[in-house]
Amino acid sequence: MAARQKTIITCAVTGAIHTPTMSDALPYTYDQIAEQAVAAAEAGASILHLHARDNATGAPSVDPDDFRPFLPRIKQATDAVVNISTGGSLTLSIQDRIRPAATFSAEMCSMNMGSMNFSFHPLAKRYESWKFDWEEDYVANSNGNIFRNTFKDIEEAATTLAPHDIKFEHECYDVGHLYNLKFCMDTGLFKAPIFIQFVMGILGGIGADIDNLVFMKKTADKLFGDDYRWSVLAAGAAQIPMATTASQMGGNVRVGLEDSLFIQRGKLAESNAEQVAKIRRIVEELGNTVATPDEAREILDLKGGDRVNF
Repeated sequence: MAARQKTIITCAVTGAIHTPTMSDALPYTYDQIAEQAVAAAEAGASILHLHARDNATGAPSVDPDDFRPFLPRIKQATDAVVNISTGGSLTLSIQDRIRPAATFSAEMCSMNMGSMNFSFHPLAKRYESWKFDWEEDYVANSNGNIFRNTFKDIEEAATTLAPHDIKFEHECYDVGHLYNLKFCMDTGLFKAPIFIQFVMGILGGIGADIDNLVFMKKTADKLFGDDYRWSVLAAGAAQIPMATTASQMGGNVRVGLEDSLFIQRGKLAESNAEQVAKIRRIVEELGNTVATPDEAREILDLKGGDRVNF
C-alpha cells in the first residue's frame, strides 16, 4: 500500500490587512499573537506565518521591537516553523519590509513575486464603526495603492536575506508571477527546491476557482518540474474549499485569520486554531496525514529551528 501524502498546514495568524474591528478573534497584541500561534501549532499547523502590529494603535508594523515580545514565546512553546512576512504594508519600502526577517533570521519568510493592484477597499462599505483611527482610511484608500515588488526589490530582498539561509515562501498572485520566479531562478537568485504559495481570490490577482488552480499548477509543472513544492492560500469564503482541493491534488494548505475571518459561511471563526483543526480533520478524513514541523523541515529543506535569532 502506498504511503499517505504528508500535507503541510501553514497558519497565517495575524495580518497586515484585516483589522481587529472586522473580528474580535483576530489577534493584534503581543500576548494574543503568541497565544493564538501556539494554539494553532497545537491544532496541527507546522508552519506559522506571522505579521506584527503596534500594540498601542493596532497598525501593521515591521519594527523588530514589535516581533521581539512574541517570537521567543512561540519558539519556547512549540516546535513549529516560524515564517516571517516581508509583505508588511502596501506603503512601505522593501528595505523596511525585510527588516524583521533579517533581524531574526527565521527559517522561512514570504517573498512576493510581482507588483500588483492589491486592494480591499470594498470592505470599507461594510462597516460603520472602526476600532482604531487609521483603519477606515487605510482600507478605503487601498484602491489607490500598488503593492510594489519590482525585480529590483525582489533581488534586494533575496541578496540581503541569502546569508541567513532562509527558505522563501514565494507568493504568486497570478500566473505571471510564476514566470517572474522562473526568471529569478534562471539568474541564480533562488535555488531548488522552491516553495510556491498560490495566492487566490485577492482583488487584483487571480480568482479562487479550480480551473485557475489547475492552470497555476500546470504552469508551475512546466516551469519548475520536480524542483518545487506548493501550497494554496485562498481568501475569504474560498479558503477551506480551495485548501481541500489542493490537498487532494498533492499540494499543501494555508489557513488563518489573515486570509479569512470565517469558519463557515456567515459564521466568524473563534480563533486560528479552529480553522487549523477544521482543515486538519478534512485532510485526514480524505486519506492524507498532516506533516509535523520536522517533517515540514525535511520536505522543504529548511535550516532548522536551532539556527534562528530569537
